Amino acid sequence: MAFAGARQSGGMRTVGVVVNPIAGMGGRVGLKGTDGKVDEARERGAEPRAPERAVAALSALREYGDGIELLVWDDPMGAAQARDAGFDPVVVGEPSSDETTSDDTRAAIAAFLDRGVDLLLFVGGDGTAVDVASVLTDRDDETPMLGVPAGVKVYSSVFGVSPRAAGQIAATFSETEEAEVNDIDEDEYREGEVVTELRAVVTVPRAEQRQSAKQLGGGSVESLAEAVADGVRDGVTYVLGPGSTVGAIKTALGFDGTALGVDVWRDGEVLARDASENDILDALGEENVIVVSPIGGQGFVFGRGNQQLSPAVIEQCDIEVVASRRKLDGIGTLRVDTGDSDLDEQLRGWRKVRVGAFERRLMEVV
Repeated sequence: MAFAGARQSGGMRTVGVVVNPIAGMGGRVGLKGTDGKVDEARERGAEPRAPERAVAALSALREYGDGIELLVWDDPMGAAQARDAGFDPVVVGEPSSDETTSDDTRAAIAAFLDRGVDLLLFVGGDGTAVDVASVLTDRDDETPMLGVPAGVKVYSSVFGVSPRAAGQIAATFSETEEAEVNDIDEDEYREGEVVTELRAVVTVPRAEQRQSAKQLGGGSVESLAEAVADGVRDGVTYVLGPGSTVGAIKTALGFDGTALGVDVWRDGEVLARDASENDILDALGEENVIVVSPIGGQGFVFGRGNQQLSPAVIEQCDIEVVASRRKLDGIGTLRVDTGDSDLDEQLRGWRKVRVGAFERRLMEVV
């Protein structure tokens, strides 16, 4: 459908921005989410990643936009990031305390809607998307929303494929469509169970650079897994990512791996189970290989659900991408969002993906 906002008629586009400052903190330290785990994430040395991703998105918004009015919630929920990106934002309100909650997100969204914004741009993960969508649903409001991916689990189809892509979409979109907001129970997720729940259907900008909803795995990968396991080399450290495809490889190697975490294996021994970024770095040897499978429906190889595979880890490893034929048929292209733009650029291009005992398929990383 055509976008009926001010931009359509050549006027100023008003964007309401809210940042969940703790989103994604649990990723690199192996917590698979931050809900109820903020203190533990900090104890493990987690650093906030949402603020820098907010700046990247807002810098792109300023670069591609013309006549953008930015409404924000006060620090630490967006004001500083907007100024860092070169905006002179209108601060509409402030969080209720230093420890922000979902109530603060919902209050910000309500205030933006009261001001008649053309777009709600939020920085976070699926939990933040649920908070934004809940206000829209309660008000029966069709104002479009768009997410800047900063969470650990990003299953909903309301996010840009990267922070810069989200900023560009926010500045330039001219049509909207409906998309799903999904979420999962993080406690079940940490135990290896993934059950997605549809939480809302909302209006979003229509754009190729918006990610699809995540599809769960399907199809047999036993022959692929056995071939990979048969081909492991002595002395090489294997960093095995999450997901059902790599999980089958872990089983073929003879151990019960972490279904949704990263395990490190060398010469028949599990060196680290459900490893954090630091655990992985400590376990690396002279020669290292990351084995990872793209997310079905989205095509992300790095940056969704496997933030433990950080730039510091990736730069010390060779990369083997594995996937079922069925999964690749539903993807088209692969994507990366490591948080390091230079590394993302190095990873882009054509890459061989192993789909069987001997067969490899050429896929483009975009």
